[in-house]
Amino acid sequence: MFPGIDDLRHYPELDDKTLLVCVGAMKCGTSWLHEYLGGLPEVAVSPLKELHFFNPKFPANELGDIEALALRRLAFHIAQEGDAAANLRRRPEFRASVDRARMIYDDDAYFGHFAGLVSPGTRVFCDITPAYSVLGPEGFAYLRAFCASQDITLKLLFVMRDPIERLWSQLRYMEQTAPDAGILSDWGRALSSPRICARADYRGTVTDLDATFPAEDVLYLFHETLFDRATLDRLCAFAGIAPGPADTARVVNETGLKRPIPDDIRAAAARLLAPQYAFCRDRFGAEIPAAWQG
Repeated sequence: MFPGIDDLRHYPELDDKTLLVCVGAMKCGTSWLHEYLGGLPEVAVSPLKELHFFNPKFPANELGDIEALALRRLAFHIAQEGDAAANLRRRPEFRASVDRARMIYDDDAYFGHFAGLVSPGTRVFCDITPAYSVLGPEGFAYLRAFCASQDITLKLLFVMRDPIERLWSQLRYMEQTAPDAGILSDWGRALSSPRICARADYRGTVTDLDATFPAEDVLYLFHETLFDRATLDRLCAFAGIAPGPADTARVVNETGLKRPIPDDIRAAAARLLAPQYAFCRDRFGAEIPAAWQG
């Protein structure tokens, strides 16, 4: 079905391990989750929190040039003070950036990256890339077929947050990272952007995941309860690992731009996202956190 997958290299270092892929959503605590899972002895996470391997292959909803970003990151490491070869040997982020650049032209580099990270005691390795939430049905089918090239178990995680709060956090983050783009001053255009709206489309992501993967291999969680001990225990049980202590007071990758959502943007977002609230309440029922506004 997908050219090239049958020719992928098999990595015996990954045999009988579980790949946990967190497909989003954006601004839903995935940076904290990367740090938490990376601190567990049975888990290997990439030094690059977001690998962005699958989304450039299905770029309809990309927010930027991911491959160019990978090359800029590698160039940054090469340009750092000191001997580049010595830096490469001692800095995991540098080595991971080399691996990520290789993924641009060599699909084997994806699992090769993880093969270099795992140890005999590793039970789970993770790819936490929120942009995967917009892969669409073909992209998720490709992800499943690609991972079938290895003797591994594939598990999917999708974390949701109150749709209005998540969207406003995303817009503030985009304003912070690219102030010249005028995201907040031209918020009407932002709310009509298919690429921004795709990240707010829980219905689309959940429907695609449900249609592509067995129900027992997909876990849906909510940002509002993600840091509860019971939720973390549930996640670890799903992945097949022992839970560990969690610093739930620590905030990771928080958007620095603090601004309450204006009433006019809230009202417009509520109209835009009403179908998402309705879908989630129908699909998840009492699991929806009481704090959701819609």
